[in-house]
Amino acid sequence: MPNRRSILSLGLVATMPLAAPALAQTYPSRPIRVLVPYAPGGNSDTMMRLIQPRMSEFLGGATIVIENRTGAGGALAAGVVAAAPADGYTLLFDAASFLIAQFANRDLPFDYETAFAPVALVGELPYVLAVSAQSGIRDFPGYLDAARKVQGGMPYGTPGVGNVGHLAGALLSFRSGIPMEHVPYRGGADVARDLSAGTLPSGYLGSSSIKPALEAGRAVAIALTSGERRGGIEGIPTIAESGFPGFDLTSWNALFCRSGTPEPVRARLEAAVAHATADQEVRARLTASGTTPMPADSAKLTERLTRERAMLRQLIRDTGISFG
Repeated sequence: MPNRRSILSLGLVATMPLAAPALAQTYPSRPIRVLVPYAPGGNSDTMMRLIQPRMSEFLGGATIVIENRTGAGGALAAGVVAAAPADGYTLLFDAASFLIAQFANRDLPFDYETAFAPVALVGELPYVLAVSAQSGIRDFPGYLDAARKVQGGMPYGTPGVGNVGHLAGALLSFRSGIPMEHVPYRGGADVARDLSAGTLPSGYLGSSSIKPALEAGRAVAIALTSGERRGGIEGIPTIAESGFPGFDLTSWNALFCRSGTPEPVRARLEAAVAHATADQEVRARLTASGTTPMPADSAKLTERLTRERAMLRQLIRDTGISFG
């Protein structure tokens, strides 16, 4: 005869198949917090705010609160998510620096490779190498000529330590043999501000951040970091086609949850992102901001992360880049 414990166990097993659908139906039951590791007005912030309304729509009108938490190359925001409960209510919306942060911050209390579960990719974009209009530089060859004359290295600003712009500057310095000095900021909007003021000669940043300065004539876009022309700024050559074949560094933005988040919750978030990125108005606005909509599910995003981590390890070994 079965005892009371075995009866209770059988009852628990019998209800388990119903738990997943029930959890998916009840999630979310309170506001969702999304940490963005970059300043307001930058590309990552802009992209998350574009998909926010459609995600909320899919999730039954759920409140999605976006919180900008800058610092430590994105690790401050990631640390908040890594320490939160694995319940889908504290998420991370990060860029390609998500991969770089593990190399830039050696003493983190969490592991980027194990602390987070990929939800979905939203889009990708090249970084733009831009110069201040006051610099007198008007094209990429002119930039290299000017850089050769700067004692101590040509300063270039980026939205922080360990982002694609930081790597692009280090790679260009390595391949050209010209010293370059990295100047980290808290976001792309801050880089654009100093380019416009003429206090920074050059910088790598997303096209949405630099476009206002370009349109006002206070900055000049001279090259793209991607292997092919994209990003919504017409007529700008790539670094690859300007004498450095194979040069290809492209940023992206994706949503992550905590590892251990129940699969029905993660899947529901993935579906919410898919709903948002399928919206034609959202896609048009992403394109206008310089982002190529590139929705990808968690499986494809996981494959991309694995591939790009290996590439970054090699790039860091080749360039000897410092994250100090």
